[in-house]
Amino acid sequence: MTIPVSLKGLGALAAGSEKADSGPVRGSDRITSLDLIRGVAVLGILLMNAVHFRFGGEPYFDLSAGGSESWLDWAVGILGEVFIDQKFMGLFSLLFGAGMILFIDRASRKGRRAVVLNLWRNALLLLIGIIHFQFWKGDVLMVYAISSVFLIALRKLPNRLLISVGVAIFALSVGSELLTQYVHDRHIAAGSGFLASSEMSDEEVLGLLVLLGFFLRGLGLILVGAGLYRTGFMNGGLPARTYRRAAMVGLAVGLPLATAGVIVTAVNDYSHEVAFIGRVPNTIGTIPASLGYMSLIILWNNGADNLLKGRLRAVGRMALTNYLTQTVLGVLVLTMLLGNVDFVNRSAVLAFVFAVWVVQIWWSQAWLGRFLFGPAEWLWRVATYRRGQPFRRRREARGAA
Repeated sequence: MTIPVSLKGLGALAAGSEKADSGPVRGSDRITSLDLIRGVAVLGILLMNAVHFRFGGEPYFDLSAGGSESWLDWAVGILGEVFIDQKFMGLFSLLFGAGMILFIDRASRKGRRAVVLNLWRNALLLLIGIIHFQFWKGDVLMVYAISSVFLIALRKLPNRLLISVGVAIFALSVGSELLTQYVHDRHIAAGSGFLASSEMSDEEVLGLLVLLGFFLRGLGLILVGAGLYRTGFMNGGLPARTYRRAAMVGLAVGLPLATAGVIVTAVNDYSHEVAFIGRVPNTIGTIPASLGYMSLIILWNNGADNLLKGRLRAVGRMALTNYLTQTVLGVLVLTMLLGNVDFVNRSAVLAFVFAVWVVQIWWSQAWLGRFLFGPAEWLWRVATYRRGQPFRRRREARGAA
Protein backbone atom coordinates (compact mmCIF):
# COMPACT_ATOMS: atom_id res chain seq x y z
CA MET A 1 0.00 0.00 0.00
CA THR A 2 1.31 3.44 -0.82
CA ILE A 3 0.94 6.79 0.87
CA PRO A 4 -0.77 9.31 -1.46
CA VAL A 5 1.72 12.10 -0.91
CA SER A 6 3.97 13.13 -3.73
CA LEU A 7 7.44 11.81 -2.97
CA LYS A 8 8.51 13.22 -6.29
CA GLY A 9 7.36 16.67 -5.20
CA LEU A 10 8.94 16.41 -1.76
CA GLY A 11 12.09 14.99 -3.25
CA ALA A 12 12.40 17.81 -5.76
CA LEU A 13 12.00 20.30 -2.95
CA ALA A 14 14.68 18.54 -0.95
CA ALA A 15 17.09 18.24 -3.84
CA GLY A 16 16.81 21.91 -4.69
CA SER A 17 17.43 23.00 -1.14
CA GLU A 18 20.59 20.97 -0.75
CA LYS A 19 22.31 23.35 -3.16
CA ALA A 20 21.78 26.33 -0.90
CA ASP A 21 22.12 27.21 2.76
CA SER A 22 18.59 27.01 4.10
CA GLY A 23 19.51 26.12 7.65
CA PRO A 24 18.13 27.66 10.81
CA VAL A 25 18.36 31.32 11.71
CA ARG A 26 21.69 32.29 13.18
CA GLY A 27 22.09 33.22 16.82
CA SER A 28 19.15 33.39 19.22
CA ASP A 29 16.61 34.65 16.67
CA ARG A 30 13.30 32.82 16.76
CA ILE A 31 11.94 31.08 13.69
CA THR A 32 8.45 32.47 14.08
CA SER A 33 6.84 30.01 11.68
CA LEU A 34 7.90 27.11 13.91
CA ASP A 35 6.49 28.85 16.99
CA LEU A 36 3.16 29.51 15.27
CA ILE A 37 2.82 25.99 13.87
CA ARG A 38 3.68 24.53 17.26
CA GLY A 39 1.17 26.79 19.02
CA VAL A 40 -1.67 25.82 16.68
CA ALA A 41 -0.67 22.13 16.91
CA VAL A 42 -0.61 21.92 20.71
CA LEU A 43 -4.03 23.56 20.96
CA GLY A 44 -5.43 21.31 18.23
CA ILE A 45 -4.15 18.17 19.97
CA LEU A 46 -6.39 18.89 22.94
CA LEU A 47 -9.50 18.51 20.77
CA MET A 48 -8.88 14.77 20.51
CA ASN A 49 -7.03 14.16 23.79
CA ALA A 50 -9.95 15.65 25.74
CA VAL A 51 -12.21 12.90 24.40
CA HIS A 52 -9.81 10.35 25.89
CA PHE A 53 -9.68 12.22 29.22
CA ARG A 54 -13.47 12.01 29.58
CA PHE A 55 -14.49 8.78 27.87
CA GLY A 56 -11.36 6.65 27.70
CA GLY A 57 -9.82 5.01 24.65
CA GLU A 58 -12.79 3.33 22.95
CA PRO A 59 -14.90 6.44 22.14
CA TYR A 60 -11.75 8.06 20.77
CA PHE A 61 -11.84 5.46 17.98
CA ASP A 62 -15.58 4.69 17.93
CA LEU A 63 -18.03 7.59 17.83
CA SER A 64 -20.86 5.32 18.96
CA ALA A 65 -19.08 4.11 22.10
CA GLY A 66 -19.85 7.11 24.30
CA GLY A 67 -20.50 10.81 24.49
CA SER A 68 -22.64 11.02 21.33
CA GLU A 69 -26.09 11.80 22.72
CA SER A 70 -27.40 14.41 20.27
CA TRP A 71 -26.94 15.52 16.68
CA LEU A 72 -24.52 18.17 17.94
CA ASP A 73 -22.40 15.52 19.66
CA TRP A 74 -22.31 13.50 16.45
CA ALA A 75 -21.37 16.59 14.45
CA VAL A 76 -18.55 17.37 16.90
CA GLY A 77 -17.30 13.79 16.70
CA ILE A 78 -17.46 13.52 12.90
CA LEU A 79 -15.79 16.89 12.32
CA GLY A 80 -13.10 15.89 14.81
CA GLU A 81 -12.42 12.66 12.93
CA VAL A 82 -12.20 14.44 9.57
CA PHE A 83 -10.34 17.64 10.43
CA ILE A 84 -8.50 16.97 13.70
CA ASP A 85 -7.71 13.31 14.41
CA GLN A 86 -4.05 12.51 13.62
CA LYS A 87 -3.55 15.81 11.73
CA PHE A 88 -2.47 17.97 14.67
CA MET A 89 -0.46 15.16 16.20
CA GLY A 90 1.08 14.89 12.74
CA LEU A 91 2.00 18.59 12.89
CA PHE A 92 3.48 18.15 16.36
CA SER A 93 5.54 15.15 15.23
CA LEU A 94 6.84 16.90 12.12
CA LEU A 95 7.90 19.79 14.35
CA PHE A 96 9.72 17.51 16.76
CA GLY A 97 11.92 16.27 13.92
CA ALA A 98 12.57 19.85 12.86
CA GLY A 99 13.34 20.89 16.43
CA MET A 100 15.90 18.12 16.85
CA ILE A 101 17.78 19.16 13.72
CA LEU A 102 17.63 22.80 14.79
CA PHE A 103 19.02 21.89 18.24
CA ILE A 104 21.85 19.77 16.82
CA ASP A 105 22.82 22.38 14.25
CA ARG A 106 22.92 25.21 16.77
CA ALA A 107 24.79 23.13 19.36
CA SER A 108 27.36 22.14 16.74
CA ARG A 109 27.97 25.77 15.78
CA LYS A 110 28.61 26.59 19.44
CA GLY A 111 31.25 23.86 19.62
CA ARG A 112 29.26 21.55 21.87
CA ARG A 113 29.11 17.77 21.55
CA ALA A 114 25.77 18.03 19.81
CA VAL A 115 24.89 14.34 19.47
CA VAL A 116 25.77 13.45 23.07
CA LEU A 117 23.93 16.52 24.33
CA ASN A 118 20.87 15.65 22.25
CA LEU A 119 20.84 12.07 23.50
CA TRP A 120 20.96 13.33 27.08
CA ARG A 121 18.24 15.90 26.33
CA ASN A 122 15.93 13.20 24.96
CA ALA A 123 16.73 10.83 27.82
CA LEU A 124 15.33 13.58 30.03
CA LEU A 125 12.31 13.85 27.73
CA LEU A 126 11.80 10.10 28.11
CA LEU A 127 11.78 10.55 31.88
CA ILE A 128 9.23 13.36 31.56
CA GLY A 129 7.13 11.11 29.34
CA ILE A 130 7.28 8.21 31.82
CA ILE A 131 6.09 10.49 34.60
CA HIS A 132 3.38 11.91 32.35
CA PHE A 133 2.30 8.37 31.43
CA GLN A 134 1.55 7.64 35.07
CA PHE A 135 -1.20 10.25 34.95
CA TRP A 136 -2.47 9.58 31.43
CA LYS A 137 -1.87 6.64 29.13
CA GLY A 138 -1.98 8.74 25.94
CA ASP A 139 1.50 10.23 26.38
CA VAL A 140 3.42 10.91 23.15
CA LEU A 141 6.67 12.20 24.66
CA MET A 142 8.10 8.70 25.15
CA VAL A 143 7.59 7.94 21.45
CA TYR A 144 9.42 11.14 20.53
CA ALA A 145 12.29 10.46 22.91
CA ILE A 146 12.84 6.93 21.58
CA SER A 147 12.47 8.09 17.98
CA SER A 148 15.24 10.63 18.52
CA VAL A 149 17.81 7.82 18.53
CA PHE A 150 16.73 6.79 15.02
CA LEU A 151 16.82 10.37 13.76
CA ILE A 152 20.32 10.89 15.15
CA ALA A 153 21.46 7.76 13.32
CA LEU A 154 19.85 8.84 10.03
CA ARG A 155 20.29 12.61 10.23
CA LYS A 156 23.11 12.78 7.66
CA LEU A 157 21.03 11.20 4.91
CA PRO A 158 20.24 13.51 1.98
CA ASN A 159 16.93 15.32 2.47
CA ARG A 160 15.21 13.37 -0.30
CA LEU A 161 16.25 10.03 1.19
CA LEU A 162 15.44 11.03 4.79
CA ILE A 163 11.92 12.07 3.76
CA SER A 164 11.49 8.85 1.75
CA VAL A 165 12.59 6.68 4.69
CA GLY A 166 10.16 8.56 6.93
CA VAL A 167 7.26 7.99 4.53
CA ALA A 168 8.18 4.30 4.22
CA ILE A 169 8.22 3.84 8.00
CA PHE A 170 4.93 5.68 8.26
CA ALA A 171 3.48 3.31 5.64
CA LEU A 172 4.41 0.38 7.89
CA SER A 173 1.90 1.73 10.42
CA VAL A 174 -0.83 1.02 7.85
CA GLY A 175 0.34 -2.59 7.72
CA SER A 176 0.30 -2.62 11.51
CA GLU A 177 -3.36 -1.55 11.54
CA LEU A 178 -4.25 -4.31 9.08
CA LEU A 179 -2.43 -6.87 11.25
CA THR A 180 -4.16 -5.52 14.35
CA GLN A 181 -7.54 -6.00 12.65
CA TYR A 182 -6.61 -9.60 11.76
CA VAL A 183 -5.57 -10.44 15.31
CA HIS A 184 -8.67 -8.71 16.67
CA ASP A 185 -10.95 -10.69 14.34
CA ARG A 186 -9.26 -13.96 15.32
CA HIS A 187 -9.80 -13.07 18.96
CA ILE A 188 -13.51 -12.38 18.41
CA ALA A 189 -14.00 -15.51 16.26
CA ALA A 190 -12.37 -17.73 18.87
CA GLY A 191 -14.44 -16.24 21.65
CA SER A 192 -11.24 -15.57 23.58
CA GLY A 193 -7.86 -17.07 24.12
CA PHE A 194 -6.89 -18.02 20.57
CA LEU A 195 -3.30 -17.37 21.66
CA ALA A 196 -3.73 -19.74 24.59
CA SER A 197 -0.41 -21.42 23.88
CA SER A 198 1.39 -18.08 24.13
CA GLU A 199 2.65 -16.47 27.30
CA MET A 200 0.80 -13.28 26.26
CA SER A 201 -2.95 -12.79 26.27
CA ASP A 202 -4.90 -11.70 23.19
CA GLU A 203 -5.45 -8.27 24.76
CA GLU A 204 -1.73 -7.82 25.42
CA VAL A 205 -0.88 -8.69 21.81
CA LEU A 206 -3.52 -6.26 20.53
CA GLY A 207 -2.19 -3.58 22.84
CA LEU A 208 1.36 -4.06 21.59
CA LEU A 209 0.22 -3.88 17.97
CA VAL A 210 -1.64 -0.62 18.63
CA LEU A 211 1.48 0.79 20.30
CA LEU A 212 3.61 -0.38 17.38
CA GLY A 213 1.38 1.45 14.92
CA PHE A 214 1.49 4.57 17.08
CA PHE A 215 5.28 4.42 17.25
CA LEU A 216 5.72 3.86 13.51
CA ARG A 217 3.49 6.84 12.72
CA GLY A 218 5.42 9.04 15.14
CA LEU A 219 8.86 7.95 13.94
CA GLY A 220 7.94 8.29 10.28
CA LEU A 221 6.57 11.79 10.75
CA ILE A 222 9.63 12.85 12.77
CA LEU A 223 11.97 11.77 9.97
CA VAL A 224 9.82 13.52 7.36
CA GLY A 225 9.80 16.64 9.53
CA ALA A 226 13.58 16.63 9.87
CA GLY A 227 14.03 16.33 6.12
CA LEU A 228 11.47 19.01 5.36
CA TYR A 229 13.01 21.41 7.85
CA ARG A 230 16.33 21.20 6.09
CA THR A 231 14.67 22.04 2.80
CA GLY A 232 13.70 25.39 4.26
CA PHE A 233 10.00 24.52 3.98
CA MET A 234 9.17 25.13 7.64
CA ASN A 235 11.11 28.38 7.84
CA GLY A 236 8.59 30.01 5.54
CA GLY A 237 11.25 31.16 3.10
CA LEU A 238 9.98 29.41 -0.02
CA PRO A 239 7.79 31.17 -2.59
CA ALA A 240 4.17 31.67 -1.55
CA ARG A 241 2.99 29.64 -4.55
CA THR A 242 4.82 26.60 -3.11
CA TYR A 243 2.83 26.79 0.11
CA ARG A 244 -0.43 27.46 -1.71
CA ARG A 245 0.14 24.42 -3.91
CA ALA A 246 1.09 22.24 -0.92
CA ALA A 247 -2.00 23.38 0.97
CA MET A 248 -4.33 22.75 -1.95
CA VAL A 249 -2.95 19.31 -2.82
CA GLY A 250 -2.45 18.18 0.78
CA LEU A 251 -5.97 19.04 1.91
CA ALA A 252 -7.54 17.81 -1.34
CA VAL A 253 -5.97 14.40 -0.69
CA GLY A 254 -5.94 14.15 3.11
CA LEU A 255 -9.40 15.35 4.09
CA PRO A 256 -11.38 13.20 1.60
CA LEU A 257 -9.44 10.17 2.82
CA ALA A 258 -10.34 11.00 6.42
CA THR A 259 -13.97 11.43 5.33
CA ALA A 260 -13.86 8.02 3.64
CA GLY A 261 -12.72 6.47 6.91
CA VAL A 262 -15.66 8.02 8.77
CA ILE A 263 -18.07 6.72 6.11
CA VAL A 264 -16.62 3.20 6.18
CA THR A 265 -17.01 2.88 9.94
CA ALA A 266 -20.48 4.46 9.97
CA VAL A 267 -21.85 2.32 7.11
CA ASN A 268 -20.66 -0.77 8.96
CA ASP A 269 -22.38 0.50 12.11
CA TYR A 270 -19.05 0.78 13.94
CA SER A 271 -18.65 -2.98 13.81
CA HIS A 272 -15.58 -4.61 15.33
CA GLU A 273 -14.90 -5.91 11.82
CA VAL A 274 -13.78 -2.41 10.76
CA ALA A 275 -12.49 -1.22 14.13
CA PHE A 276 -8.93 -0.85 12.84
CA ILE A 277 -9.10 -1.03 9.05
CA GLY A 278 -11.68 1.76 9.18
CA ARG A 279 -8.86 4.02 10.40
CA VAL A 280 -6.59 3.19 7.47
CA PRO A 281 -7.88 5.93 5.10
CA ASN A 282 -7.41 8.56 7.81
CA THR A 283 -3.91 7.28 8.54
CA ILE A 284 -2.96 7.38 4.87
CA GLY A 285 -4.24 10.94 4.66
CA THR A 286 -2.31 12.16 7.70
CA ILE A 287 0.89 13.28 5.96
CA PRO A 288 -0.77 15.23 3.13
CA ALA A 289 -3.36 16.80 5.48
CA SER A 290 -0.70 17.78 8.05
CA LEU A 291 1.44 19.36 5.34
CA GLY A 292 -1.64 21.17 4.03
CA TYR A 293 -2.35 22.62 7.46
CA MET A 294 1.31 23.52 7.91
CA SER A 295 1.35 25.35 4.60
CA LEU A 296 -1.70 27.41 5.52
CA ILE A 297 -0.15 28.35 8.87
CA ILE A 298 3.11 29.38 7.19
CA LEU A 299 1.23 31.53 4.70
CA TRP A 300 -0.58 33.16 7.61
CA ASN A 301 2.68 33.64 9.50
CA ASN A 302 4.28 35.34 6.51
CA GLY A 303 1.53 37.96 6.43
CA ALA A 304 1.22 41.04 8.62
CA ASP A 305 1.55 40.42 12.35
CA ASN A 306 -1.45 40.74 14.64
CA LEU A 307 -2.38 40.12 18.26
CA LEU A 308 -3.65 36.57 17.75
CA LYS A 309 -0.51 35.44 15.92
CA GLY A 310 1.67 36.83 18.69
CA ARG A 311 -0.30 34.99 21.33
CA LEU A 312 -0.29 31.70 19.40
CA ARG A 313 3.48 31.95 18.95
CA ALA A 314 3.76 32.32 22.71
CA VAL A 315 1.66 29.17 23.12
CA GLY A 316 4.13 27.42 20.79
CA ARG A 317 7.17 28.63 22.73
CA MET A 318 5.62 27.04 25.83
CA ALA A 319 4.40 23.91 24.02
CA LEU A 320 5.77 21.41 26.55
CA THR A 321 4.32 23.33 29.49
CA ASN A 322 0.98 23.70 27.74
CA TYR A 323 0.86 20.04 26.67
CA LEU A 324 1.52 18.83 30.23
CA THR A 325 -0.91 21.38 31.68
CA GLN A 326 -3.64 20.16 29.35
CA THR A 327 -3.25 16.71 30.87
CA VAL A 328 -3.39 18.08 34.42
CA LEU A 329 -6.54 20.07 33.67
CA GLY A 330 -8.11 17.25 31.63
CA VAL A 331 -7.54 14.60 34.28
CA LEU A 332 -8.67 16.86 37.14
CA VAL A 333 -11.80 18.20 35.44
CA LEU A 334 -12.92 15.57 32.90
CA THR A 335 -11.70 12.39 34.57
CA MET A 336 -11.85 13.04 38.32
CA LEU A 337 -14.41 15.83 38.78
CA LEU A 338 -16.85 15.03 35.96
CA GLY A 339 -15.95 11.41 35.27
CA ASN A 340 -19.25 10.04 36.57
CA VAL A 341 -21.51 12.91 35.49
CA ASP A 342 -23.92 11.73 32.80
CA PHE A 343 -24.59 15.09 31.12
CA VAL A 344 -20.95 15.54 30.09
CA ASN A 345 -21.09 14.62 26.38
CA ARG A 346 -18.86 15.50 23.42
CA SER A 347 -20.34 18.98 23.21
CA ALA A 348 -19.51 19.62 26.86
CA VAL A 349 -15.98 18.35 26.25
CA LEU A 350 -15.69 20.82 23.37
CA ALA A 351 -16.70 23.63 25.75
CA PHE A 352 -13.94 22.49 28.13
CA VAL A 353 -11.44 22.60 25.26
CA PHE A 354 -12.43 26.17 24.36
CA ALA A 355 -12.02 27.21 28.00
CA VAL A 356 -8.52 25.72 28.17
CA TRP A 357 -7.62 27.45 24.90
CA VAL A 358 -8.63 30.82 26.33
CA VAL A 359 -6.53 30.22 29.45
CA GLN A 360 -3.45 29.02 27.57
CA ILE A 361 -3.60 31.74 24.92
CA TRP A 362 -3.78 34.30 27.73
CA TRP A 363 -1.22 32.91 30.15
CA SER A 364 1.44 31.98 27.59
CA GLN A 365 2.02 35.56 26.52
CA ALA A 366 1.60 36.87 30.07
CA TRP A 367 4.21 34.41 31.33
CA LEU A 368 6.71 35.07 28.54
CA GLY A 369 6.34 38.78 29.16
CA ARG A 370 8.13 38.16 32.46
CA PHE A 371 10.15 35.01 31.89
CA LEU A 372 12.39 33.74 29.09
CA PHE A 373 10.96 30.20 29.03
CA GLY A 374 7.91 28.28 30.13
CA PRO A 375 8.45 26.51 33.48
CA ALA A 376 8.71 23.01 31.98
CA GLU A 377 10.99 24.28 29.17
CA TRP A 378 13.23 26.02 31.70
CA LEU A 379 13.56 22.94 33.93
CA TRP A 380 14.29 20.79 30.85
CA ARG A 381 16.95 23.30 29.79
CA VAL A 382 18.58 23.37 33.23
CA ALA A 383 18.71 19.57 33.34
CA THR A 384 20.02 19.40 29.76
CA TYR A 385 22.99 21.70 30.39
CA ARG A 386 23.30 20.68 34.07
CA ARG A 387 23.71 24.22 35.25
CA GLY A 388 21.58 27.22 36.05
CA GLN A 389 19.93 29.06 33.17
CA PRO A 390 18.58 32.62 33.01
CA PHE A 391 14.88 32.69 33.72
CA ARG A 392 13.51 36.16 34.43
CA ARG A 393 13.45 38.81 31.74
CA ARG A 394 15.19 42.07 32.41
CA ARG A 395 12.72 44.86 32.96
CA GLU A 396 13.80 46.79 29.89
CA ALA A 397 13.24 43.71 27.71
CA ARG A 398 9.70 42.99 28.89
CA GLY A 399 8.07 45.49 26.63
CA ALA A 400 9.59 43.83 23.55
CA ALA A 401 8.61 40.29 24.57
